[in-house]
Amino acid sequence: MADILLFSYGTLRQIEVQMALFGRPVEGEPDALPGFRQHMIEISDPDVIAKSGTRWHPMVEPSDDPADAVEGLLFRLTPQDIASADAYEVDYVRRAVTLRSGLTAFIYGDANDGGGA
Repeated sequence: MADILLFSYGTLRQIEVQMALFGRPVEGEPDALPGFRQHMIEISDPDVIAKSGTRWHPMVEPSDDPADAVEGLLFRLTPQDIASADAYEVDYVRRAVTLRSGLTAFIYGDANDGGGA
């Protein structure tokens, strides 16, 4: 079974979140999402806050500045891992993007931006 590529710029990089979702730490490779910038949003889901330890989570949005890029980690996950991540990312939608490395991966982005994130 092929791994599913997921780029994380937020709380999925935290070991405590990985343990809660996947039951193990997951190693990632550094990569970046070009043409995007990051800002913080407030999360209200108590389960997500309990797992992440904060109500403030990063969100990405397309940028007009081509020099902008969001740094993060590229994970290789199982379908079961992705299902757990989907259940955790309640204020986000999963979409495919192209990373600086040229790889296509999923990210969790804004459901309302209509863009590529």
